[in-house]
Amino acid sequence: MTDGTNATADPDSPGRSAREAPTRESYDAIATMYTDWIADELTAKPHDRAVLGAYSELVLATGSSDVLDIGCGPGRITSFLAALGLTPSGLDLSPAMIELARGLYPSLDFAVGTMTALPYADDTFSGLVAWYSIIHIPDEELSTAFAEAARVLRPGGWFQLAFQLGDRVDHFSDLAGFDVDLDFHRRSIDEVLTALEPHGFTPATRLEREPDRSGRYPEATRQGYLLVRRTER
Repeated sequence: MTDGTNATADPDSPGRSAREAPTRESYDAIATMYTDWIADELTAKPHDRAVLGAYSELVLATGSSDVLDIGCGPGRITSFLAALGLTPSGLDLSPAMIELARGLYPSLDFAVGTMTALPYADDTFSGLVAWYSIIHIPDEELSTAFAEAARVLRPGGWFQLAFQLGDRVDHFSDLAGFDVDLDFHRRSIDEVLTALEPHGFTPATRLEREPDRSGRYPEATRQGYLLVRRTER
């Protein structure tokens, strides 16, 4: 294990999911385009800012500010968490995304790695965020990802998730003219919570909202936010 500071896990080591390689390669391919496009999204999403603000207050109330942004992409959420007073690290499967994040936010720590084998010691963080990152995790991998989340989160720590609601898997082979190979898993809040509970997570807040249909960041699906807490040992 490492402390995660500028760490890089081997993305092709044995035991990785069959979907990780195409997901990583897809996000490497769109990294620059995606970073430019998504940069101002939070300014258009008041619900997102409110959810992250409440989460940050709860984490700070634990007496520790160390949090991990799992699936951080180019680091926009990581940076927002830092502005809210937290001490965030970012982790992403895509080396290209992490390279951009390090360039944009050189004062923050970023690592390449997978949420099914987090490169951090037990009880490292008081908070975790998975902001639209479990959408690429197959059903059979969810338990492994949540077991890893429970392992690195301190007892009493908070885990904030955001994801697209639904009951299907959408496959994309093209995004904005780029060849990709991406599966998007749409799930219900109950389904995600059912996968979390065996790993010692208890629900605190659940929120659903209708999709934003207009503006620069239109959405095709309803959005879900789920805040859970790691059970005290």
